[in-house]
Amino acid sequence: MNLIIQGLEVQTQDLKQIAKLCAANGIESINQQAFRLVNTHHTDNIAEIESYCANAKLDYAFVPETRAIDQFGLLVMDMDSTLITIECIDEIADMVGVKPQVAEITEAAMRGEIDFAESLTRRVALLKGLDESALQRVYDERLELSPGAEKMLKKLKDHGIKTLLVSGGFTFFTEKLKSRLGLDYASSNTLEIIDGKLTGNVLGKILDAQGKADALNQLRTELGMTKEQVISMGDGANDLKMMAEAGISIAYRAKPIVRAQASYAISHVGLDGMLNLLNAL
Repeated sequence: MNLIIQGLEVQTQDLKQIAKLCAANGIESINQQAFRLVNTHHTDNIAEIESYCANAKLDYAFVPETRAIDQFGLLVMDMDSTLITIECIDEIADMVGVKPQVAEITEAAMRGEIDFAESLTRRVALLKGLDESALQRVYDERLELSPGAEKMLKKLKDHGIKTLLVSGGFTFFTEKLKSRLGLDYASSNTLEIIDGKLTGNVLGKILDAQGKADALNQLRTELGMTKEQVISMGDGANDLKMMAEAGISIAYRAKPIVRAQASYAISHVGLDGMLNLLNAL
C-alpha cells in the first residue's frame, strides 16, 4: 500500500514523521499539495497517523500501489456541500427569513438524526408562497462550485468516466449544473410551482438515501459496469447508502458519521484531491 498525504500546506518535517510512522520506503511528490509515501508497512499505527494528520490539517489515504483511474468508469456524487459549497434549500429559505429553522433541520438530517424524506417535507413546507425567481437568485448570487470541482471533472472526462449528480436537492439546480459542467446524468427532487409560487410541496416520490443508491445501481447496470468500477462521493448521512454501493467511497468535508464509513475522507484539499488517490496524472 502507498500512503497519500495531501494538504493546503505540506511541511517536509510532517512528511518525514508520517513516513517514519508507516515505515515507508520513500517519499514521492505528486504535486505541491500531494505526496506519496511508497510501500508502507506499519499499518498498525493508523490511529497515530490519523491523529498526526488531523493536527497537521492533512488528508491521508492508504491506497493500493496498483490503483489507477482507468479502473473506474462512473462517478456518482452528491450536490449540496459536495459538488457545490452551499445547501441550496438553506439559501432559498434565507429569501423568506426562515433560514435558521430550515438549516437546523438540514443539519439534523445530515447527522442522521431525522429521516431525510420527513426532513425535506418539513423544510419545503416552510418555503410555501416564495416566488420562483428566488431559485434563480440563489443560483446566480450564492451557488459556488467546491474547490477543484472543474479540474476533477475535466480529468474524469478525459478518461471517459461517466458522471451522475444525484441529489436530495432540486432539479432547478441539478439540471443547470449538468448543462454547465457537462455532466452525463442528474437525478433529484422537483419543487411544485403554481402561478410562479412555491406551493410548499415536492412533486412525486422524494429521492432519499435509498433513492440515491437505487439511481447509482440502475445506471451502473445500464452501463454494464461492476460495483468495483464505481466511485461515490458525499458528505451527509443521506449519502451513506449510495456510498455503500460503490467500489470506493469518498467523504468530502463530511459529517463524522460519513467519514467513519467511507473508504477515504478529504477534509482539507479540494475535490481534485480525489485524483491523487487514483494515480490520475
